[in-house]
Amino acid sequence: MVEDSSVLNRVYRALADPTRRRLLVTLREGEARISDLAAPLPLSFAAVAQHVAALEEAGLIEREVRGREHWLSVRANGLREAETWIAEQSSSWNARADALGAHLERRGRK
Repeated sequence: MVEDSSVLNRVYRALADPTRRRLLVTLREGEARISDLAAPLPLSFAAVAQHVAALEEAGLIEREVRGREHWLSVRANGLREAETWIAEQSSSWNARADALGAHLERRGRK
């Protein structure tokens, strides 16, 4: 069961923004510098850095400083909390739907 809702809130808040999702898709291909991520976007470097900070805070990406450059990569378990929450909800709703189906089937036989 997901206990820390603040982690889940940060993950969903980060994923709610299309620019952040785009950054994650780009980082799926491999690590990149912030400047590389910012180049194709119609945003300032500062705006991209704010998006990166939100993704870091949510635990979705990691930053490694090499000299003056900041390299980013996707954090392997970053979506674990969200996946767990979705799985719990799906399981609960599936069980309820199965129970309803069984109830309606029993009622139909009467």
